[in-house]
Amino acid sequence: MDRTIYFDNGSTSWPKAPGVAKAMAELLENGAFNINRGNYAGAYEIEGIVLDTRDKLSRLFGGKDSRAVIFTPGVTYSLNYFIKDMLKNGDHVLVTGLEHNAVMRPLEQMRGQGVSYDIVPVDEEGNLDPDVLEGMVKPETRAVIVTHASNVCGTVVPVQEIGEICRKKNLYFAVDTAQSAGTIPVDMGECGIDFLAFTGHKGLLGPQGIGGFLISERLNGQMQPLIAGGTGSQSDSLKMPENLPDKYESGTMNLPGIIGLHAALEYLEKTGIDVIHKKKMALAEHFLNQVKEIPGVRIAGRKDIKNRVAVVSLDFLTADNAVAAFELEQEYGIMTRVGLHCAPVAHKSLRTFPQGTVRFAFGAENTMKEIDVCVEGIKRIAG
Repeated sequence: MDRTIYFDNGSTSWPKAPGVAKAMAELLENGAFNINRGNYAGAYEIEGIVLDTRDKLSRLFGGKDSRAVIFTPGVTYSLNYFIKDMLKNGDHVLVTGLEHNAVMRPLEQMRGQGVSYDIVPVDEEGNLDPDVLEGMVKPETRAVIVTHASNVCGTVVPVQEIGEICRKKNLYFAVDTAQSAGTIPVDMGECGIDFLAFTGHKGLLGPQGIGGFLISERLNGQMQPLIAGGTGSQSDSLKMPENLPDKYESGTMNLPGIIGLHAALEYLEKTGIDVIHKKKMALAEHFLNQVKEIPGVRIAGRKDIKNRVAVVSLDFLTADNAVAAFELEQEYGIMTRVGLHCAPVAHKSLRTFPQGTVRFAFGAENTMKEIDVCVEGIKRIAG
């Protein structure tokens, strides 16, 4: 297809940040040496870049110590580490009505081990009332897990207010930043976050397959590594090292992914995430202002750009959503994501279950002209 318009940045960003592909290719072509294993100059050079990547991520998320930045394949793996290690028989957890299956499926598995959870309701715009959450805390509640921004409707969850509740109630606070990292600021210290899960391939503009988590000192004292194995350190012992990040980083690291993420973070630091976010929100506002006047579609969630990221879902009232997405691609070259977006809980909250929605997620490389082409397509399909 000669003409394509990419509106699926909620799944993965594209194009990636300038320099990402080049940095990864240079590593693979010129010396993909293993760090913590190879005792030679090339390995030490790569290790320096890995350390700098940790530093950049720690600054971005308000971490206290860059050694507490742990690399994993992504948010899903990170959340599993927290849920499956921290929670024990008799523990209770609170989650929001916007959660992704990266939270809900591990919790469902843990129900078989005596863990329970309650879903804090949100309204049809995805807004959560912190007072309602506080009122649902039980004596056995151990943790609160929330998505920072919905992957379905884009609504932002009030993590600072929730963090204050967690401090007051002595609860562990875990935040999924899949849709917010690199888009809107979040500070672990200010928000009282104990566990922050991130992915590199969405708002951070890096490659797929690299992400991780940041962990607070008090939570680290309670957690044990879910995966054990070689770290290249303390090899005389059959026990896992207690020092960070080795405690949680067994096996060979995804060095091409980390190198690509490093290049993306350098671009974000140079450009400014506020500048990128402002452009994306201008595109979202232009889109919302037009589609809310189309009678054949319903916007799932907020109809303005307050308290949201640039993710917009539409429910076609006069056409099947899957057919609408297919026609947008076939006739206009517009790439979206249709369905339940691995978030049935969110769709139930937004009253779009079981039909799902067509999701449009904008990136800074999109244009107003592309928005206009898309709106014309939606008008024709919805008419």
